[in-house]
Amino acid sequence: MKKTIALLAGGYSGEHVVSLKSAAQIEKSIPADKYNVYKIIITRMGWTYTDASGQSIEVDKNDFSLTVNDQKITFDCAFIAIHGTPGEDGMLQGYFEMLQIPYTTCDSFTSALTFNKSYTNCVVGSAGVNVAKSLQLFSEQKHDVADILSKLKLPVFVKPNNGGSSLGTSKVKIEAELEEAIERAFKEDNQVLVEEFIKGREFTCGVVKRNNEITVLPVTEIKSSKEFFDFEAKYTPGMTEEITPADIDPETLKVVQQNLKRSYARLNCRGVVRIDFFLQEDTNEFYFLEVNTVPGQTETSLIPQQVAAMGWDISEFYASLIEEAIK
Repeated sequence: MKKTIALLAGGYSGEHVVSLKSAAQIEKSIPADKYNVYKIIITRMGWTYTDASGQSIEVDKNDFSLTVNDQKITFDCAFIAIHGTPGEDGMLQGYFEMLQIPYTTCDSFTSALTFNKSYTNCVVGSAGVNVAKSLQLFSEQKHDVADILSKLKLPVFVKPNNGGSSLGTSKVKIEAELEEAIERAFKEDNQVLVEEFIKGREFTCGVVKRNNEITVLPVTEIKSSKEFFDFEAKYTPGMTEEITPADIDPETLKVVQQNLKRSYARLNCRGVVRIDFFLQEDTNEFYFLEVNTVPGQTETSLIPQQVAAMGWDISEFYASLIEEAIK
């Protein structure tokens, strides 16, 4: 008997459009012989499903159900494809936990924790994984550029502490640029992370738990034509070279995989996540950058590339995420 799946897309952040593209890829890839999929678009105006005739049907949030042609539809699992709030920060996860509906991402606590870059660094660092030196700023508290630079060395990255896709992120090389960069980041969030730049090669890698086993996907090296892998570089074709699998020597790759598994386990992740990291120039040491608990799933996104490089079928991969969530 087919299972009924709610595929959630949209969201309230600037990543709304990317989420819709991810959901389109997932929708066409989920095995139709195993699952009935209802794509539900979430915006601040409402949560709606559009049927084959073009009619918009509002979700009953009391029990997360739909009524289609006088028939009540309930769901065996929610496949969350919302980047940013409310799909990546624990809000939807908490809602589904209260309703006891399985879902495909990390739980509400881990989702909320990992959405906060500074707190994530603290947890990952406690597992013995290298993280860049940083300071957390709050909008309601005064900050002083001279004080910041007495504790951190230039260049630094200035980024919103909560969020993804590098919106509001700047690389600062000179003191005169720092205040403007902080103001830009505060336009995206009320917390800002100022983080020392780690010079080296940039990578990203999917990590997934299936059958209680943590598996590291093939690593991708990121070579951006811009100063860093920002929103434009991520989503503009041709601006970034993505090499999968990355050219990493076998011994270093073992260390990378150990650090990725350690980070995934310490953060108590579930489903598939994508972890960004650096290998420091000269030392080749692993430095954790951030974790994306709802990574992009568009046709050109990194997780589908890595799944293909692993030799896995993308349809079977999405089915395994659903089955793991239900289990």
